[in-house]
Amino acid sequence: MSKDSKVQSAYGAEQIQVLEGLEPVRKRPGMYIGSTGPRGLHHLVYEVVDNAVDEALAGHCNEINVVLRKDGSASISDNGRGIPTDIHPRTGKSALETVLTVLHAGGKFGDGGYKVSGGLHGVGVSVVNALSEWVEVTVKRQGKSHFQRFERGVPIGSLESEPQSGSKNYTGTTVCFKPDTEIFTGGIQFDYNILSSRLRELAYLNGGVSIVFRDERNKTSDPENKYHEEKYLYEGGIKEYVEYINTEKDKLHPEIIYVNSEKDGVQVEAALQWCVDAYSDNILGFANNIRTVDGGTHIEGLKTVLTRTLNTFAKKRGKRKEGDSNLAGENIREGLTVVLSVKVPEPEFEGQTKTKLGNTEVRGIVDSLTGEELSKYLEFNPAVIDLILEKAIQAFNAAEAARRARELVRRKSVLESSTLPGKLADCSSRDPSESEIYIVEGDSAGGSAKQGRDRKFQAILPLRGKILNIEKTDDAKIYKNTEIQSLITALGLGIKGEEFSEKNLRYHRVVIMTDADVDGAHIRTLLLTFFYRYQKELVEGGYIYIACPPLYKVERGKNHTYCYNESDLQKTLSSFGEKANYTIQRFKGLGEMMPKQLWETTMDPTTRMMKRVEIEDALEADRIFTILMGDKVAPRREFIETHSLEMDMATLDI
Repeated sequence: MSKDSKVQSAYGAEQIQVLEGLEPVRKRPGMYIGSTGPRGLHHLVYEVVDNAVDEALAGHCNEINVVLRKDGSASISDNGRGIPTDIHPRTGKSALETVLTVLHAGGKFGDGGYKVSGGLHGVGVSVVNALSEWVEVTVKRQGKSHFQRFERGVPIGSLESEPQSGSKNYTGTTVCFKPDTEIFTGGIQFDYNILSSRLRELAYLNGGVSIVFRDERNKTSDPENKYHEEKYLYEGGIKEYVEYINTEKDKLHPEIIYVNSEKDGVQVEAALQWCVDAYSDNILGFANNIRTVDGGTHIEGLKTVLTRTLNTFAKKRGKRKEGDSNLAGENIREGLTVVLSVKVPEPEFEGQTKTKLGNTEVRGIVDSLTGEELSKYLEFNPAVIDLILEKAIQAFNAAEAARRARELVRRKSVLESSTLPGKLADCSSRDPSESEIYIVEGDSAGGSAKQGRDRKFQAILPLRGKILNIEKTDDAKIYKNTEIQSLITALGLGIKGEEFSEKNLRYHRVVIMTDADVDGAHIRTLLLTFFYRYQKELVEGGYIYIACPPLYKVERGKNHTYCYNESDLQKTLSSFGEKANYTIQRFKGLGEMMPKQLWETTMDPTTRMMKRVEIEDALEADRIFTILMGDKVAPRREFIETHSLEMDMATLDI
């Protein structure tokens, strides 16, 4: 990082500004971390890691280490300047204790702390402290090593300091914390995959910063590497990110188009590449390293400039004549993968979870800087612009064909009339927030579900056979497919490409309920692909669920137990005596279950198990859908061979 982009190195107590006290956090944790479930739990790690990344953004840190420990704690260390430890002028306590115990105290508010930061609200580490059983902070700076422990937000003793041993003076901060089980009642087990996805993402967004992630909870069989450890270091930054996303795709042009510019203190970095074999766009937006899943002004600016620039080139190169309709934004973006990262000195986010950027000035800055670089690149690469325009024109023509197909469908009164599909057994409630729809395979399972359900709030839609694979289908075919038409109509989804509206959604829980066999898994994947590609907002909004019907029924005398997986079954059997008499019924399909059994095990809200489909990591979801459902056989075979070892062979039903 250049010296110009660094803020002043003097970083002491006077840069820590105090806004208010810490008491509300334990009372209302959801306000600060979104939830007290898995999402909020992992948010604690992100808050501490974001502080380390902010040091990297300021040019003072290039190494971050994250460790998951055996006792359930997590440790995050960096080689930055170290949290200041001198006495704070307003609180009379050390700056370290102030930052850890006072809400809205941090180096993100005043002048001289950070030029740009992701930890906008400054609540990060104090919230982590408030919601942890204990926190231990070690700071190395100015030749000394400082240590302090906190329990449930309260300092235990005062700051301890001692001279660093050895001739070299190290700097940096280590924060080790154990989440509080009184707050996170669902458990404090960190998910390695969720954290590794976010840390990998951060390494891509901050090229040149090394992030090492180690899991000490389980030992490996390798004597040289006792614990599972991964290192994320990408000198190519977001260009490497796009390369990774598009690994399994056919690129329209080999070179990634790259933008890296600054205006009015706002830094804009973008990497773009179009692919041949993709029918939707994949736009990943970030503001100050935070993934803006709900978009914002930076994404709007990017979309506007892409549409304007490519339409200008289309006319300039004779691809569109006067009087021709302009290419629509979605035509131009078809097959495009783009990572857009903006660094904004005074960001305005919507809410503490920061999923949408609100700064109006960013729209114009992204527009002008991206437009300038994109035009320059395309002027010098006429072959690339011609390929992109040809794909966009094909998309335009396909969209016109789809529109004609839709009109035909509409004239048949399927999509826009009030006629619902004949096979839908609707619920009596008209309140979407309390209504749920079960999508089941086949008429026999549909029959059981219809008889077993609670008609007040549960609707049933049986599908016959397998729906189309969306990865290999254009829009025109989608609208002619009966099963997909039924799905679109029943849910009230409307037309692809139109703005998603929650008020049109007829059910706020869409439950996929398929048999626990290979065919059922395939149908489930096809449905998830449809939702992910067709209307991603449904998945991102948390409306999609997967039902978990039991695999076994164990009967012993007059008692019976349902087992949902192999380990459930073994646990149940081991609780019987050696000579116990019992029978095991294996459910091959939902149709084998009596309506009462289906209600008790899978549909009754008081006893059922359900998985909510969440896409924390859009990149991995996109990559895996491309591998599993796309045209290329080799990557799919490799993926299945690699991951088949992770499966419990007893659960396979072949």
